[in-house]
Amino acid sequence: MRELFQEQLQALRARSLERRLREISSVQGPEVQIAGRRLINFSSNDYLGLAGDSRLRQAAIGTIKEFGVGAGASRLVSGTQSPHLRLEAALAKWKGTEAALSFSSGYAAAVGTIPALVSKNDIIVLDKICHASLIDGAQLSGAILRVFPHNHLRKLENHLEWARREHAGKRILILTESVFSMDGDRAPLRELVELKRRFGALLLLDEAHAIGVIGPNGRGLAAAENLIEDVDVQMGTLSKALGASGGYICGSRSLIEWLINRARSFIYSTAPPPGIVSAALAAVNFLGSSEGEERRRLLWERVGLMQDLLPRNELNEKAGVANSAIFPWIVGDEQAAIDLASALQMEGFFVPAIRYPTVAKGSARLRVTVTALHEEDQIRSLCRAIKRLVSHMS
Repeated sequence: MRELFQEQLQALRARSLERRLREISSVQGPEVQIAGRRLINFSSNDYLGLAGDSRLRQAAIGTIKEFGVGAGASRLVSGTQSPHLRLEAALAKWKGTEAALSFSSGYAAAVGTIPALVSKNDIIVLDKICHASLIDGAQLSGAILRVFPHNHLRKLENHLEWARREHAGKRILILTESVFSMDGDRAPLRELVELKRRFGALLLLDEAHAIGVIGPNGRGLAAAENLIEDVDVQMGTLSKALGASGGYICGSRSLIEWLINRARSFIYSTAPPPGIVSAALAAVNFLGSSEGEERRRLLWERVGLMQDLLPRNELNEKAGVANSAIFPWIVGDEQAAIDLASALQMEGFFVPAIRYPTVAKGSARLRVTVTALHEEDQIRSLCRAIKRLVSHMS
């Protein structure tokens, strides 16, 4: 057995696809410490710089003093504590929905919710580059799965026509992200809503990378497009711009009550730690404040600077298009992406290479993420370094 794994690992290494853990010995922020070196961090999803924020720390500490560390049981046994209910009430109010339900992670939210919405002989239609959690949830549901090319509305329409013709009376669920995690672009939400109405489908929108970044008070793309009432299931994370950990679903009260009874990742998981839950609540309250809006405005200033300075080439003609805080810089070859990431690390920048299967084969990239706490000089220095290193490597 040991030899089997060694052979498989060697096969990954030969294709430049092996992953290794990196120990970070500092708080998450615009700079992190790795292997004794201080590096400028352009890899984090901590878009608003809340992961190390004193408000979240104090909220967690205060709750740990009152409720302890662990929740002790699943939510349906004895794990539902007051902080869980406070967070869910705040999420529903913030997102403009009737109710909300928190999960231990965004992944758990996806793999628990999707199989509770559809089952065998129902239809799921999803965008080709949806996050792995949505794909896994779709496969676990047992529903018939159809995939449309990224943001290709005509192909989506064809799938929906086929579903209504060949599977009349069955439930249809459209899955997409508001901001796509590896490309940084947005879903055409208004057009998606129009299609889901025409064909009587349900729409699940994963707002993971839009929350805290897009829309009034960082409420996401549905809020920005004034389409909250038209999105049946709003999914999101507490682990990125909100600086804590966990996931959530927002929607109608009947949807949330159904998930409490049918979402297996909710039913059979120990409740999230109350301290983390209170930290997430502090982040939601911060985003709803004028100070939170100012932090979001600062983030978009930094995003605009990156848009102006990030170099372009044949593979990256759209490198400076800012739809989010995510800037993919395409390299193509997996080993070349690793080499560029390593060269940047030698110059003091932490920007890991993203490779297959996270992205398609031959589309390896650097995934540059901007946060509100990055200094302008840090962004300028990174862009200069990418331009110089790429010119030397070509």
